[in-house]
Amino acid sequence: MSKELAKYIDHTQLKPETTKEQIKQIIDEAKEYEFASVCVNPYWVPYCQEHLRDSSVKVCTVIGFPLGASSTKTKVFETVQAIKDGADEVDMVINIGELKSANYDVVKADIAGVVNAAKNQALVKVIIETSLLTNDEKVQACELAKAAGADFVKTSTGFSGGGATIEDVKLMRKTVGPEMGVKASGGVRDYESTKAMIDAGATRIGASAGIAIVNGSGSTSDY
Repeated sequence: MSKELAKYIDHTQLKPETTKEQIKQIIDEAKEYEFASVCVNPYWVPYCQEHLRDSSVKVCTVIGFPLGASSTKTKVFETVQAIKDGADEVDMVINIGELKSANYDVVKADIAGVVNAAKNQALVKVIIETSLLTNDEKVQACELAKAAGADFVKTSTGFSGGGATIEDVKLMRKTVGPEMGVKASGGVRDYESTKAMIDAGATRIGASAGIAIVNGSGSTSDY
């Protein structure tokens, strides 16, 4: 097992039917494997915070998820409440319809609302939902996230078909430069695909298959 590789992974459980037992399982696994975070729906943040407070594992949650079509005020409220509940990182979904309508000021303000609500208390990752965008729209979304002060851009929710691709990660990294994080999420299920995403420029991986990824990693000196 590569603990260096595990540090790239947000150990994720976002299905609507997720039970408390399944949340407890990913918490225990995250502690054992020393993943970067557990990524859960907002309801589970207090429970995760309670059980992870004495570990290095962060609590990550999602905002405006999975559609991105809630109001900015709602996203801001969600963000503030999630941080109060113990979230260290928030992954927010952009207003995809407004991006595709070329209402870029609206999209930037939506992202900035969440960034400002986090107030340096939590990392903000911006989900652009690459499977629904043209390449030009992907670039525009990344530029808006960067201009709004976000910490990361992220490929996908995993709920709109299509997930992370090498080409998208390369494009996102090229657009945001070296300062921002890039999170590859959706369909990353094994060591080889994870390694390829990192080589393409990803600095975080969102996956529900984190254990399989690190257990298939071979040499512990890879990362």
